[in-house]
Amino acid sequence: MSDTPSQLAQVNQKIVAEGEQLPAVKLKDGTTVQTGTVATMLHNVARYNSGERGEIEKELALSVPTLFKVGLFELFPVEDWIAGTNPGRRFVGLVAQEALLARGDRAAETDPPWC
Repeated sequence: MSDTPSQLAQVNQKIVAEGEQLPAVKLKDGTTVQTGTVATMLHNVARYNSGERGEIEKELALSVPTLFKVGLFELFPVEDWIAGTNPGRRFVGLVAQEALLARGDRAAETDPPWC
C-alpha cells in the first residue's frame, strides 16, 4: 500500500465526526501529508492491542511514511517502539524498521535493545 494523502484521508475519517474532513497540508520541504494520521495511528494501535488484525495492520503500515515525514521517529526512535511491551506500538516500530532497511538506512540493522 503506497503512502498517498487520499488513502490516508479515507483511513483517517474514522476519527472525525460525520461530515468533517481532515485536510492534507504541504510541509516546508514541499511534501504533502494528511492531517489526523498520528491520531488515527493511536486509534489503530488500540484496536491492534485489542486483537484486531488484517485491515488494521494495513492502515498502520500506511501511516508509517507520514510518521517519518512529520518527525515522529526522531522524537521517539524506532528502536523504542520495538522495545516496548505495547504490541501495536511494536508492530508500527517493526514496519518502520523495515522501511528504514528498504531505503538503505544502516542504523536499522543494529541489534534491538533486548538482544
